[in-house]
Amino acid sequence: MKKLSFYLIHLRQSIYTKQLFEKIKGDELVLQDVHHYFELRGCDSKKKTDFDRFKHLMKYYPEFVFIFQWRTKLLSKSLKRLFSYPNYQCKIFRSTQIQGGLSCFHPFATVINAKTIGKNFEFRNGLTIGNKNNDNSLLPTIGNNVTVGANVCIIGHITIGHNVVIGAGSVVVKNVPDNVIVAGNPAKVIRKITE
Repeated sequence: MKKLSFYLIHLRQSIYTKQLFEKIKGDELVLQDVHHYFELRGCDSKKKTDFDRFKHLMKYYPEFVFIFQWRTKLLSKSLKRLFSYPNYQCKIFRSTQIQGGLSCFHPFATVINAKTIGKNFEFRNGLTIGNKNNDNSLLPTIGNNVTVGANVCIIGHITIGHNVVIGAGSVVVKNVPDNVIVAGNPAKVIRKITE
């Protein structure tokens, strides 16, 4: 009986994955998320097509399902159950403009309220990105290729440059230039990225 149940779930996932992919196959942001997430996770390189990669991520990576739902709002309650949609208690404000390549690792207890976030933004649990003094005109702007460690706070009307790594536990309240690693409370430049 367990085998039959497993095969039925797998069949339903395959059918709905194909239908979902048909709806998003022209959406460049979602496809950038698929490509970046697939590469980031080191998934099977034999999966060459966008559909095969999308199907793999929807089946095995609940964090991707979370990002997919945030971008598209296409999953009904029953589809959320079918694809093991996680309850991460993560809030990404709809007003935050995020480019393609968004990826997360265990996004528990996370709030993201920024003006804009560039391509290939990667974050971990316990992230807070928000305004200063409860004023939504004082929001951070984050560049391309930014990686953020766990339990980081990014607060206020500041700019995080491109190609930046922010160490775990950092509190970022001042502008960060391009091509650096920052860490600490308050965050300071640890070193430049030369690659």
